[in-house]
Amino acid sequence: MENVHLAVEEDDLYSGYNDYNPTFDSEELENDVGFQQAVRTSYGRRPPVTAKFPGTAIGARPLASSFGPRMASSMGRPMTGTVQDGAARPMTAVRAAGYTSSLTRGVYGMTFDPLGQSRGPAPPLEAKNENTPEEKIKILEKKVNDLVKESCIAHSMGSSELALEKAKEAGRKDRALVKQKELSGKPEQINLDTRYSVLLNLANQYANNEMFQEALNTYQLILNNKMFTNAGCLKVNMGNIYLKLKNYPKALKYYRMALDQISDEHKEMRTKIMQNIGMVFVCMGQYTDAITSFEQIMSNSPNIKAGYNLTLCYYAIGDRERMKKAFQELISVPLCIDDEDKYIPSNDDPTSNLITEAIKNDKLHQMERDRKSMAEKFIMTTAKLIAPAIETSFATGFDWCVEMVKSSQYVELANDLEINKAITFLRQKDINQVEAVKTLKTFEKKDTRVKSTAATNLSFIYFLEKDFDQADRFADLAMNADRYNPAALTNKGNIVFVKQEYEKAAEFFKEALRNDSMCTEALYNLGLTYKRMNHVEEGLDCFIKLHNILRNSTQVMYQVASLYELKENYPEAIEWLMKVISVTPTDPHVLAKLGQLFDIDGDKSQAFQYYSESFRYLPSNITVIEWLGAHYIETQFCEKAIQYFERATLIQPNQVKWQLMVASCYRRSGNYQKALETYKDIHHKFPENIECLRFLVRLCTDMGLKEVQEYATKLKKVEKMKEIKEQKAKLGREGSSRGRKEGRDGSAGSTGTADGFKTDSGRSSSSSSTKGERLISKMRSYPVSNEPYEGSNSKELDASYVDPLGPQAERPRTGATKRIEDDEFGDDELGDDLLPE
Repeated sequence: MENVHLAVEEDDLYSGYNDYNPTFDSEELENDVGFQQAVRTSYGRRPPVTAKFPGTAIGARPLASSFGPRMASSMGRPMTGTVQDGAARPMTAVRAAGYTSSLTRGVYGMTFDPLGQSRGPAPPLEAKNENTPEEKIKILEKKVNDLVKESCIAHSMGSSELALEKAKEAGRKDRALVKQKELSGKPEQINLDTRYSVLLNLANQYANNEMFQEALNTYQLILNNKMFTNAGCLKVNMGNIYLKLKNYPKALKYYRMALDQISDEHKEMRTKIMQNIGMVFVCMGQYTDAITSFEQIMSNSPNIKAGYNLTLCYYAIGDRERMKKAFQELISVPLCIDDEDKYIPSNDDPTSNLITEAIKNDKLHQMERDRKSMAEKFIMTTAKLIAPAIETSFATGFDWCVEMVKSSQYVELANDLEINKAITFLRQKDINQVEAVKTLKTFEKKDTRVKSTAATNLSFIYFLEKDFDQADRFADLAMNADRYNPAALTNKGNIVFVKQEYEKAAEFFKEALRNDSMCTEALYNLGLTYKRMNHVEEGLDCFIKLHNILRNSTQVMYQVASLYELKENYPEAIEWLMKVISVTPTDPHVLAKLGQLFDIDGDKSQAFQYYSESFRYLPSNITVIEWLGAHYIETQFCEKAIQYFERATLIQPNQVKWQLMVASCYRRSGNYQKALETYKDIHHKFPENIECLRFLVRLCTDMGLKEVQEYATKLKKVEKMKEIKEQKAKLGREGSSRGRKEGRDGSAGSTGTADGFKTDSGRSSSSSSTKGERLISKMRSYPVSNEPYEGSNSKELDASYVDPLGPQAERPRTGATKRIEDDEFGDDELGDDLLPE
C-alpha cells in the first residue's frame, strides 16, 4: 500500500496530450537537423522500444530537443523522437520508412530522400569473365553467324569476291568453334545447323566465283557427313555445276540421284529436276529421252517451259502430228493469274480507287505480267517455228496456229500472230508478197491498237517500195488510230523528209520522241534532218544523245565525226573516227575518211597509212587509188605509182586519163621505150586523143624515130577536126542565144549585120577566140569522167605536168584527194522503222 498513491482530484490522466509540440510541426521538418539525420541514417539499427506506463518516473527525464526543452505529458511519458541522455529515442511510428537513431540531428540543408537516391549511382555490375569456355563458345558462334550473313549480303549486292572471302572466314571461325567445344569436353554441344549453313554458303560462293572443283569438294563434304539430314537435295547443285562444265553424263547422274532422294511430297522440286534431266538429254542430242521427261512433266504438272521444250523436241525429230498436239497442250497450260479487269477502278469510291492504284504496280502484279509475257513469247516463237513444218506452206501452217490460238485463253494473241505472219514475209526479203499486204490490210477495221500496228507496217512496206503516196496514206491512218505510236510518227517524218520538207519532218520526229524518249530511229533521223538543215549544233546534240544509248553504233559515231568535219574541227572528227575504227577496224570507207582528214590537217604520213589500209581492204575505190598514185608521184616514186594507175585502168577501161598517167609514169622514170609502147597502145584505142598524139610526137622526135611525121600529121588532122567542132558548137550556141533574144524583143532582125563572122573584124575576133581556146585546150587537164566509180566531186588530178612544152621534172599539184561523199557510208539514209514483233 506504500506504493499506492491515490490520484489527486485536480490531476487529469490525459492532461498534456493536447499541448502543442514543435516536433509535429511539418513545416519545420526541412530545418529539423535531427529529423533529416534520422532520414539519412534510416538503415541503422534501432534499440528495442520499452513500454512506459503513465506516471512511471515521470519527472526523472527532462524533455529536450534541438529547439530546447520540450513540454512533458501529464504522465511523464517522453515525446516520440526526443533526445534523452544524449541519444535520440527511435520514432517507432515510421520504422518502415528507414529512419534510424544512430545519428543525431543538427545538420542543416538536407532534403527528404526516403529511397536513398542521393547516395549516387549503384555500383557497376560485375563484368563477365570472357575467359571461361562457355563465353568463348558463345562469342565464336555469334561471329560465325555474322560472317555468314555478311557473305550472303555481299553476294546479293553483286560482290562475289567479297562474299567468298566472308564465307572462307566463316569456315575458319567454325573450325575454331568445333575445336573449342572439343577442348571444353562437350563435343555433343556442336551446333549442326551452324556448321551446315557455313559449308553450304561456302560451296555456293565457290560456285558463284566459277571455282567449280572447290564447290564440288565442299558439297561432297556435306554429303559425306551422315549427321546432316536431307542433304541429298544438294546433288541438284552438283548436277548444275557439271552441266556448266558440259559433263553431261555426270550431270544426269546427280540429277537422277537427287530425284531418287526427294519424296513425292515435294512435287514442284521433282518437276524442276525432271526438267533439268530433259535439258541434259537435249544437250546430248537424245531427243527421244528428252521427250519422255517432258511428257511426264506435262502429264503430272504442266507448265509453259516444259510445253515449249516438248514442242522443240518434236520439231527436232520432225514429227508433224505430235508437234500439233504439243502446241495445243502448250496453249492450254493455265497461267494462274488474275484478270486485268480487277485493276480497273469500278466505282467512285476514293478508298477503293487508292487500293486499286496501290496494287496495280506491286511485286505480285509485276510477276504476273512477267509470266504472261513469257508465255506469249514462247507461243509466238513456237508458232513461227512450226508453221512451215506442220503444213505444206508457211502461210497454211501459220493459219492453223492462228485458229488454235483463237480458241484458247490467248485469244488476244491471234491478231499479233497474223501481223507477225506478214512481218515474217518481209524478213524473208519477200517485200512484193501480196499475202503480206493483204494480211495487214485486213486489220483496217479492227480495234485501234491492231489497226495502228498494221497501218504502220503497211506504211513501211510502201516506203521501201518507194510508193510514197501509199506510204503517206497508211502513215496518216496509223497516226489517226493511235497518235501516240512513235513508229507511225517516225514513218510520217521519213516521208516528209523524202519530200525535202525538213522543218515538218523535224516536228514529227520530235513528237515521236516526246511519246517515246527511247525511239532511236526518230532520234537518228532527227539528227540527219538537222544536218540537212545545216543546224550542226542541234545535230550534234541528237547524235551524242544517241551515242549514250547505242554505245557501239558505228553509224552514230560516224555521223558525229561528219558533223565535226562540217564545223572544220578536224581533231574531234579524227577522234570520233578512231572510235569507229576500234569497233570496225576493216571498214575501208572510214579508213579513207581518216586519210582524207589527216591530209587536210597536214599529216601526210598518217594520211598515207590510212589510205593504204583502205586500199588493202577495198582495192576498187578510185578515190583512194588516185590519192596514192598522186602521192607516189609527188614523192618521186613514179614506179610505185604505176601499179595504182594500172588498177584504175582495169576499173575504168574507157577512161583514157588513167592510161595516160601510166605512160607518164614510165616516161618520168626514164623508161622511154615502155612509155612509147603505152602511148601507141593508147592511140590504138583512142585514135582521136590529142594528148596522146602530142606525147607520141615528142617521144618520137627525142628518140629519132621515123613515125614522127606520121603522128605529126595525125595530130594536125585531129586538131583541125577539133577546131571545126568547136566552131560549130560556138555558132550553135550564139544562134540559139540570138533566137532567144529576138523572141524576147519581138523582132526578127536589126540594122546591123546578123552574123558577126561575115565582117573582117568579126573574122579577126573569131580567129583570136579560136587561138585562145586552142591554147586553153593544150593546158587543160584530162576530161572529167562520168563513170559510176567516180566521186561526185569535180576536182580531178592535174595532168599538166606531162605537157611536152614543160620540164620533165615538173611535179603534179598536191591536194588531189577528194572528199568521200557521205552517202558512201550511208550518211543520209533514214533509220528504218523497226517492225513490231
